Amino acid sequence: MATMMFIVLVCLSAATMSTVQGEDPYFFFTWNITYGTISPLGVPQQGILINDQFPGPNINSTSNNNIVINVFNNLNEPFLLHWSGIQHRKNSWQDGLLGTNCPIPPGTNFTYHFQVKDQIGSFFYYPTTAMHRAAGGFGGLRVNSRLLIPVPYADPEDDYTVLIGDWYTKSHTTLKQILDNGHRSIARPDGVLINGKSAKGDGTDEPLFTMKPGKTYKYRVCNVGLKTSLNFRFQGHTMKLVEMEGSHTVQNDYQSLDVHVGQCFSVLVTANQEPKDYYMVASTRFIKNVLIGKGIIRYTNGKGPASPEIPKAPVGWAWSLNQFRTFRWNLTASAARPNPQGSYHYGSINITRTIKLINSATKVDGKLRYAINGVSHVDPETPLKLAEYFGIADKVFKYNLISDEGPTEGATTVTIAPNVVNATFRNFVEIIFENHEKSLQSWHLNGYSFFAVAIEPGRWSPEKRSNYNLLDAVSRHTIQVFPNSWAAILLTFDNAGMWNLRSELTENRYLGQQLYISVLSPARSLRDEYNIPDRTLLCGLVKDMPLPKPYTI
Repeated sequence: MATMMFIVLVCLSAATMSTVQGEDPYFFFTWNITYGTISPLGVPQQGILINDQFPGPNINSTSNNNIVINVFNNLNEPFLLHWSGIQHRKNSWQDGLLGTNCPIPPGTNFTYHFQVKDQIGSFFYYPTTAMHRAAGGFGGLRVNSRLLIPVPYADPEDDYTVLIGDWYTKSHTTLKQILDNGHRSIARPDGVLINGKSAKGDGTDEPLFTMKPGKTYKYRVCNVGLKTSLNFRFQGHTMKLVEMEGSHTVQNDYQSLDVHVGQCFSVLVTANQEPKDYYMVASTRFIKNVLIGKGIIRYTNGKGPASPEIPKAPVGWAWSLNQFRTFRWNLTASAARPNPQGSYHYGSINITRTIKLINSATKVDGKLRYAINGVSHVDPETPLKLAEYFGIADKVFKYNLISDEGPTEGATTVTIAPNVVNATFRNFVEIIFENHEKSLQSWHLNGYSFFAVAIEPGRWSPEKRSNYNLLDAVSRHTIQVFPNSWAAILLTFDNAGMWNLRSELTENRYLGQQLYISVLSPARSLRDEYNIPDRTLLCGLVKDMPLPKPYTI
């Protein structure tokens, strides 16, 4: 009997899901991006809404699902969305960054189409144009494990997304103007939000989440803020860490977790306390005048308000460094595939290249800029990926302006230019982040997960490799670097495309602390990278050029 094809259509708020037997399921979304007045800290300001929501809608998907999102830009300026942590295998065309995509012009639309291929975990999306992230436009993105792949813990009673982040009452346009003027930074935030709110604690707060006594719940916690590390904790409850940025972890219990900008953790919390209200708390780290955001968790049969006594946060970054050292990959758990996570023996692979990256802040022509190895990145009018694909890279940027060894000791000159590094396809590399500044840094690499093998105080040297965790370092996509410290990651550049490596601190990224890594497959084959999608937005020098000859198998 011939295989029967069937289509199931289910309305999921703004989404329609269709499934065809024998093909990975599709989820279709239509998103309208608009301005709207929001007052998350009691001060009316212009926010960016998605389908009239702040924060935006959650995307709930399963490994190998195809996600199709038609984005209508109803703002008065160009707009892009980025899917942080989604690897876009062979498909940097969907990355949603100014180095890979033309922004969506006002009054038009663009359709993103990507597959969450062989991924699980907790992620989020956010705008990458201008300072739009300071106005909203962000939301949660979860990728569940397929039913045939076992998860190393019992199914929770429910699964909640928690978006924590610092917040400014200044508008995104004002913050952009401050940075464009170049005389100062955007300074400290005005508050901390949890899912776009902060509980007042006066008895009028509605609960963010509810819990049934005796049941266990999964909370996916992401720091979607602009620049501030946050400590996250539950009043009266411990957290069991089970997943971090797409990897199952060894299941240790924590009273609190430091969540740096761009990072996501998943924890299990059991409702085993007196039935009443409790606070979840997110408070700023490493800045004076600690800011606190709170949200109500309510037991379904609860009687009584949350205690005003909230649990204290840790002090100092040494505590946070020691916590990082407790994070371990769960070697016996399956990932998005049946084989265990620990089947990838990264510690036995020879390193073919070491890239040392040193971040710096300086003034160029009297204006504040941030740089990596003496180059402060700017996005050209023609996106880097498009320039490379159309064969006109030499008209738009130069490869390898920076040295793998880092800047010369004592060098102070900063070049403002597109910062693009060539990488050899499928090489196994070591990247060292060395932070010479007094503030904490958070780094993210698109298109990949890497092994976060070490963070230590001081300066890196080859002898430090003896301190690497070469057995069970967590495979993830962000890593923090403490002041006057270094961090090391290991990865294979096996995902062809143009990929962004950046500071997750929005001010630093906006003023140049990012670069792109070009990973070209010598075969130029569809086995390694997809062709440019139909109806891709074209701009700059490639706007009226004919499409290059497509890749073939």
